[in-house]
Amino acid sequence: MARTTVVRVAGMDCSAEEQLVRMHLAGCPGVHQVTVDLESRTVAVTHDGSPDAALALLHTLDLGSSLVSDRVAPASPSGTTDETRPQRRGLTLALVINAVFFVAELTAGLISGSMGLVADSLDMLADASVYALSLVAVGQAVARQKRLAAASGYLQLGLAVVGLVEVVRRVATGEPPPDVPTMIIVSGLALLGNIVVLAVLRRARGEAAHLQAAWIFTSNDIKVNVLVIVAALLVATTSSAAPDLVVGTLIFVIVANGARRILRLSR
Repeated sequence: MARTTVVRVAGMDCSAEEQLVRMHLAGCPGVHQVTVDLESRTVAVTHDGSPDAALALLHTLDLGSSLVSDRVAPASPSGTTDETRPQRRGLTLALVINAVFFVAELTAGLISGSMGLVADSLDMLADASVYALSLVAVGQAVARQKRLAAASGYLQLGLAVVGLVEVVRRVATGEPPPDVPTMIIVSGLALLGNIVVLAVLRRARGEAAHLQAAWIFTSNDIKVNVLVIVAALLVATTSSAAPDLVVGTLIFVIVANGARRILRLSR
């Protein structure tokens, strides 16, 4: 008998992590339907078996899962719901925006000497890879999905490690402060890009549009963009590269942790 289990996922606080959850559950046998509410950070899974089975599936993502409710499903589900046509369009647009800003921020970061911008570009790349996986994995065998996820995870982890090594090198050699106007302008544009991505995904899902602003400004991507802007202001105030290096290190760690989650998914 199918059951609907509602699980709170405390660490699911941005659209990329929502897609990670959807993709993970879509590849699991016995899962018929997945409904995600990002505002309340809950996932409703209609599945065969016990509620402990659904909870165990989400525990593997290491996002902090806890049981909210469980009940017998009101009707027999027919097929796994994951990506509708509007959702595909939203994911595709999100992928394009993140990919464009990855290139723009990486280029601006290398030119301006800002590790914060370079790190933020990798955060954009991490999100783009999750959106790409969500699109490519649809209709693919589970084994192929896991190989794609593993390749993405290793790429992100490798880039994050290279970034951390570069931070250490800059600290050791005493690099000059980065260009502040470039940091502020590019990070501001990336901030707007993330807001557009989240708004598009919200419309694609068609859920609680009036609550859109409430969760946009709590997402990790927004926080990362703001961190870079704050770092730029501190660089301007102190004439030191230290704030940029500290923020860059923090973002590289965030990207590495995201890569770790994707690698757990690919097991």
